Amino acid sequence: MVQDSYIALFNENKNLFLSENPQWYIEKRTEALNILSEKEIESFKDAYTLDYGLNVSRLPFAGDPFSLFRCDIPGLATSNYLVLNDSFYAQNSEPNLPEGVIICSLSEALKDYSDLIKPYLHKSNISNADMAINTLLAQDGMFIYIPDGVQLEKPIQLVNLMYGKVDMMAVSRNLAIIGENAKAQVLVCDHVYGEEVNYLSNRLTQVFVGKNSTYEHYKLESSSSKTTNISTLEIYQEAGSQVLSNLITLANGKTHNRVEVNLNGKGAYLSLNGLGLGQDSEKIENHTFINHNVAGATSNELFKYILNDNSVGNFYGLIKVMKDAQQTQAYQTNRNLCLSKEARMFTRPQLEIYADDVKCNHGATVGQLDESALFYMRARGIDPVEAKMLLMFAFVHDVLDNVRIEPLKDRLQLLIERRLRGDNTHCGGCKICR
Repeated sequence: MVQDSYIALFNENKNLFLSENPQWYIEKRTEALNILSEKEIESFKDAYTLDYGLNVSRLPFAGDPFSLFRCDIPGLATSNYLVLNDSFYAQNSEPNLPEGVIICSLSEALKDYSDLIKPYLHKSNISNADMAINTLLAQDGMFIYIPDGVQLEKPIQLVNLMYGKVDMMAVSRNLAIIGENAKAQVLVCDHVYGEEVNYLSNRLTQVFVGKNSTYEHYKLESSSSKTTNISTLEIYQEAGSQVLSNLITLANGKTHNRVEVNLNGKGAYLSLNGLGLGQDSEKIENHTFINHNVAGATSNELFKYILNDNSVGNFYGLIKVMKDAQQTQAYQTNRNLCLSKEARMFTRPQLEIYADDVKCNHGATVGQLDESALFYMRARGIDPVEAKMLLMFAFVHDVLDNVRIEPLKDRLQLLIERRLRGDNTHCGGCKICR
């Protein structure tokens, strides 16, 4: 199997992987090892076959890692953190964080806050080979803890940056615990430094949202054609919680996003959105699983793709309504534009309902730009290229409407417009992207 080399890597370096891990996490890694021995890799299996470098010995970066990346979105004031390949770095000590808030590396959290995180990490379900690889090999990542009643004024920004002079692999894990009656916004940006080598990232993020809390999660990818990005996001919602999640892929090589949300409390609300812009031979996959486990919760899901050239899109969405989840409201929509004859879109929206008092629907469309609308705009003197751009921008606007951080929304509008025009889509303020 493809994963045999990773099993061998773990066994050969077991002391390094298990160093300073609490016993309960060592047991979790053992569970992952057993699962990986049984399950086949499903997403982009060929990407795992390259000979990547992996920082098993935890060698620090020689210099200031933040010098590699500068984010200067106008008006966006964030608490900024960096995961360089798979190592966590804090830019400063964040002295203005509210009392009780913890933001640190996952490796530090496993040592200093083991009792706090054990109930969350220990019960996590390893459902596929990608998650097993992450649990087995991840040595660092980000830990966020927001106590009850604390509402953060500034978003937390995590930049995942791939950097290497040889083919490089990164495996990192993030954990966020949001207490009751709390509020937090997290912006995750996936970037690369240089486009000459192959990159593979496997990142797992788990978020636990307490009763009556509000959580927003934004994930933006702008990477390279030689990057394979495998990302898993798991969210667990308690009663009365409000969650907004947005996954936007602007530029990439191969991307597989897996999102699973468990609505575990009455009155929980989820808005799950995504946008994929593909060109050349890029591949964008979004697989979503929304589980309505109790009565009286609501979910709205919207994913859109615009595909050009030989790009390929894939959407698999499953909403499952359990037997006792009466009075559930669940809505799922997938809309797609293929701008060339070679572009391909695969979509499979699904509902699996075991309750009888529900309001649920789902649907998907795959099509091209409306020729009658283009003719109407051209007849009124609008340039054909500009008319196409305006129609495409109108197509994606409802996804952008779900971005509540205004400076981020403004920057996304600029980057999406550049992408639709075929221009440079990288963040204008990034040192590495100019």
